[in-house]
Amino acid sequence: MQDDPQLSESTALLIIDMQNAFFEDPILARLREPLVRHCNELTGLARALGMPVFNIRTEHARDKSTWTLSMLDDDQGFLFEGSEQARNLAGLDVEDAVEIIKRRDSAFWRTDLSERLRRGGVESVLVAGVSSHTCIASTAADAYADDVRAWLVSDAIASSDPDFEESTLKLLQAEYRQGIVSTASLLAADEDRRAWETQGQGTK
Repeated sequence: MQDDPQLSESTALLIIDMQNAFFEDPILARLREPLVRHCNELTGLARALGMPVFNIRTEHARDKSTWTLSMLDDDQGFLFEGSEQARNLAGLDVEDAVEIIKRRDSAFWRTDLSERLRRGGVESVLVAGVSSHTCIASTAADAYADDVRAWLVSDAIASSDPDFEESTLKLLQAEYRQGIVSTASLLAADEDRRAWETQGQGTK
């Protein structure tokens, strides 16, 4: 595994499930502001580097045709198409991102994400959003299965269950060799890169 992601057009940013419904949970609600801020910082960095950005949202049909087994067992649906629950959080900067609608935890499950990544020459992804022990973990595991390297941005992901989050991140690191990075470290690395490029141009 590389020590740090080498950010370029061959790296994509995946923003996962930053939707109103998930932040009805009180734990995630308290983390909403910093998560939005860090996701927006990542989006700005991605734009500056020419990286593709994917806004990945979960939606379900009201007729139960897309419901999960647990939703069917409980006869309780949510994240209905067009609902306020399914909308992105206010202030999230994804206006020009490619939108992917998913029906299950993984962003790869029966979507065209894999095809889009291959077509764009993407070899690695930065993963941000919620929730760490479910949709983030499933997407990261499927990225590994799809031969795409994944880095989890620690301060841009969160879970309603911190214990599950900790054990899940350890598993992804140990079994799938996926790295954990922070928004600050990515921004600092980009600053260093630009300073080096500027210095190099000044010595010519």
